[in-house]
Amino acid sequence: MILPRVMRWMLLVMAAPRSMAVSPVTRCIMYLTGQHPVVPPVDQLRHVTHVALAFMDSHLFNDALREDWPLFMTVDQVRPLFVPGTKVMIAIGGWGDTQGFSSAALNDTTRKRFAGNIARMVSHTGADGVDIDWEYPGGNGEDYKQIPNSEKSWEIDAYSSLIKEIRSAIGPDKIISAAVPGLERDMLGFTPKTVPELMQHIDFLNVMTYDMMNRRDSVTKHHTGVVLSLEAVDAYVSRGAKPESLNLGFAFYTKYFKTEHAACASSASKVGCPTLLLEDPETGADLGRAGGFSWHDNVPEEVTESFRRALHEGVYDDEQGGYYHWDEAEDLWWTFDTPDAVERKFPLIMDKRKLGGVFAWGLGEDAPAYKHLAALNRRLDKYDCQGKKDEL
Repeated sequence: MILPRVMRWMLLVMAAPRSMAVSPVTRCIMYLTGQHPVVPPVDQLRHVTHVALAFMDSHLFNDALREDWPLFMTVDQVRPLFVPGTKVMIAIGGWGDTQGFSSAALNDTTRKRFAGNIARMVSHTGADGVDIDWEYPGGNGEDYKQIPNSEKSWEIDAYSSLIKEIRSAIGPDKIISAAVPGLERDMLGFTPKTVPELMQHIDFLNVMTYDMMNRRDSVTKHHTGVVLSLEAVDAYVSRGAKPESLNLGFAFYTKYFKTEHAACASSASKVGCPTLLLEDPETGADLGRAGGFSWHDNVPEEVTESFRRALHEGVYDDEQGGYYHWDEAEDLWWTFDTPDAVERKFPLIMDKRKLGGVFAWGLGEDAPAYKHLAALNRRLDKYDCQGKKDEL
């Protein structure tokens, strides 16, 4: 009798010791978020090697004596939802959470206190490690209009010093990863000097190859496109990171932006046509001309028809690599990954650059159909533990 592939996999998992139970393939990290804390059946998680619970606020670790570590789910609650042996990490920070990291990185004393608290949190929660999500050391974070980058330049060297202190506090057996920017303009803290220093103490980088079009842009592009993703990973390699230490980011959500009608209508290529002003030039505030939502969310009523057209009339850009639709009726530029676009990234990026893994923001964001996770699984099914093609 020939057993289906998933059944054979499940039998192997049941027979294997806990340390060997995770499918030995390329790293596959899923962020599990407080916004969408839902998980599919375990057979759909067969390639997930790490899950990062997002987020715990960075400022918590600056307190002198902290006893509680608030999070939307405990590590013990998460472990049974995944394949035995899956590493469970705590993601610290996130977009807009910069002040806690700045305070932590300030000097030797603050770095030691921050790192010591992380070590106590890891021990208390039973986590396998931490993901440091500082967006971004050196500036260009959410507060870049309030605190200019010139006032944050000191963070560039302090960032790797903070990571070094965290490694010293939690020891060599726990995992440290970092979520890092995908746009060159945001890589202020990642220089040819700091990246090699950083990689001495960190296990892998989650390169956020998404949101690469955002409200700071003035022309249309693919927010998670192939060419831009290649530029991102190449930037880290050129600065000293090994390709196998990098994970490619996948976005389980959509984005849309308001465009200038006449200029886009007259442009043969809808990539590179002008948008309306998307953020306040004085404050950096959102002007309400851009948006997005996950596959788990209800589609906002004001863009329901436009999104329907994007799904049915959108096309894949073979030149820049990305699915898109310009809705002439609503003057909206839509950019997101379809399952097909997800799969295309393996030969075009993963194989070409020999990267060490993938990650996604986020697992629950792909519910309830989990079509993008399924696309990842189809590709990861073809890899063995060395990341080479499985010839079976």
